Amino acid sequence: MKHKLFFILGILVLVSCSTSQPRRPINPKPSTTIFQTTIEASKKLIQLEEINILQHLKRDSTKKYIASNNGFWYYYTTKVEENISSPKIGDEVTLQYDIRDLNDSIIYSKEELGIKKYKIDREDFISGIQKGIKLMKIGETITFVIPSYNAFGISGDGNKIGINQTIKSTVTLLNIN
Repeated sequence: MKHKLFFILGILVLVSCSTSQPRRPINPKPSTTIFQTTIEASKKLIQLEEINILQHLKRDSTKKYIASNNGFWYYYTTKVEENISSPKIGDEVTLQYDIRDLNDSIIYSKEELGIKKYKIDREDFISGIQKGIKLMKIGETITFVIPSYNAFGISGDGNKIGINQTIKSTVTLLNIN
C-alpha cells in the first residue's frame, strides 16, 4: 500500500513540474497596412480641403483673412481695439453664431441656433469655434473658415452638414462671465 502511495505521489510531482507551453493566438495580428492606407487617405483629403479653402480665400479678396495656429482662418467684421481681456478656460461666454458653407449659403441661421452660453473648454462644441472664441473680446464679430477636421469631421452633423464639409461661421461675442 505504501508503494502505491509513493508511486502516485511520484507521478503527481513529475506532472506538476513539467513546463507549460504558452498558447498561441488563433488569429494573427492585423496588418498595419490597413491603418497606413487610412492615414494616407486622410492626409490627402486634408490637403485637398486646404487647397479648396485657400482658393476660396483668394477669390474673396475684399477681406483680410488671418491664418490661425489652430488650423482655421478668420477675419474681423467688428474689431474692438480697447484693451479688454479675452475669455479664459472655465469662463462662461454668451455668443451668437451662424453656420454657412463656403459659398455663403446658410446652413443654420443665427435665429435657428439662438443665443448660446458656453463654458470655455468645459463643454463640447465645434472645435474651431471653441479655439476661435479665445481670440475674441466682448463686442467683436469674427467670421471663421473652419476645415471639416475642426468642425463636424467625417460624420457631419447627421442633418444639414455633410461628411468632410468645410464651414464658415460668423460669431459675435456678447458677454464673458
